[in-house]
Amino acid sequence: MSGAARADRAVVHAGADEREWIAAAAASIARALGEALAAPGEVRLLLSGGTTPAPVYRALAAQSLDWSRVIVGLVDERDVEPEADGSNARLVRESLLRGQAADARFEPLRAAGQPLEQAVAKANARWPLAPVAVCVLGMGEDGHTASLFPGAANLAAVLASDEPYASIDARGCAVAGAFAHRISLTPAGMAQSAHRLLLIRGADKRAVFERALKEGEAGELPVRVALDLPGEPLHVYWCP
Repeated sequence: MSGAARADRAVVHAGADEREWIAAAAASIARALGEALAAPGEVRLLLSGGTTPAPVYRALAAQSLDWSRVIVGLVDERDVEPEADGSNARLVRESLLRGQAADARFEPLRAAGQPLEQAVAKANARWPLAPVAVCVLGMGEDGHTASLFPGAANLAAVLASDEPYASIDARGCAVAGAFAHRISLTPAGMAQSAHRLLLIRGADKRAVFERALKEGEAGELPVRVALDLPGEPLHVYWCP
């Protein structure tokens, strides 16, 4: 995709400070969930891990919604036990599933002791059970989103997969750190979300995102897959 076309696929909401950023992002997620909940049945909310989104999730937990019809899932997960340090499931439990949002049903990607490939197969098998209303993404300073790391051994195959989830081998990818083996949402999975948001902070990540808007391959800066998908543009919430 050309740089001009990518630029048209992003709507950037710049917050003056952290407080404004948190409020705007949480309100946007709640608004999209509310629109989806206007129809009967359950809806799915997919969340990313990492340190950036936690304050947004805490603010989201205070929003008045019919949380009993919301299924909370994960964009990605590390190959760790659900309550271990570094677990995205633990982050979501501690930051979102409290207050009013405690009524939501949580579906972590990996059960205790479950092999990674088995977890991927189960996630793919239950995928169609409820429409994905919102997918909240993050981005690293290497341009990865979800667990789609540039340089991952099987990145090309995952980007081309028609399954919503895949296992990732990120050995050798510096930003993956000690968590080289992961489950990740694929571009095919992201494409099925009605609304997609990207939460980023700081000048360095803003510069990486600006680079991603230019012409180039998704393998170089995988966050580009979130820009290249059909449907609604990517809504980016950023603050210094």
